[in-house]
Amino acid sequence: MSLEAAPSESAHRERIEQRILNAAEQVFSQHGYRGASLQSIADQAVLPKANILYYMGSKQELYIRLLNRMMRRWNAVLEDITPASDPGRVLSEFIRTKMVLGQRYPEGSKLFAAEILAGAPFLNEYLAVELREWVDSRAAIIRQWSAQGKMDDVDPRWLIFLIWSATQHYTEYSTQVTRVIGKDELDDKDLASITQFLEHVILKGCGVASQSVPSLEKTADL
Repeated sequence: MSLEAAPSESAHRERIEQRILNAAEQVFSQHGYRGASLQSIADQAVLPKANILYYMGSKQELYIRLLNRMMRRWNAVLEDITPASDPGRVLSEFIRTKMVLGQRYPEGSKLFAAEILAGAPFLNEYLAVELREWVDSRAAIIRQWSAQGKMDDVDPRWLIFLIWSATQHYTEYSTQVTRVIGKDELDDKDLASITQFLEHVILKGCGVASQSVPSLEKTADL
């Protein structure tokens, strides 16, 4: 009986944890780390405060886990690349996915930006160790693409930073963008145009052609 119950219990825990993380994303983005409380997160999740502590451990652990979840979403596209991958398709998909995620999870993107602007007090170790290792491993594959003649010899670290920053601009600085172009918000046509522009500029700068990848609306659910 315990074997039959295990999957159900695991699924239940996953649902509760995602419910807490989604609530925390809202609260932290509105009030910042210092202004947010576990009670306000519990209220947003419609759960007892004791549940937040049971599933997440502490406010700091919850905050760090939330930021890590955002990074995993952003970088999932590059997890499975190999020297045999097509750089045009990979980079196009990376740009498109980052644009979709920025619009789908704006609170998480802005929360991460606020953490970095504050000097990354809670993410310093993650950035210096785990993310650095991840970037180095992806950069090694991109360098192999260059060595194979699939793309120009560009510094892959700056390329990754460029895609992160260029796509996040339209979420974190959306107010600036919309005011300048005279709109209340970016619509689907705007986002498609921005994405096409970024693909053209970035891929052309790397010496590769844009590949056919799913439209923004059909991007995998992440």
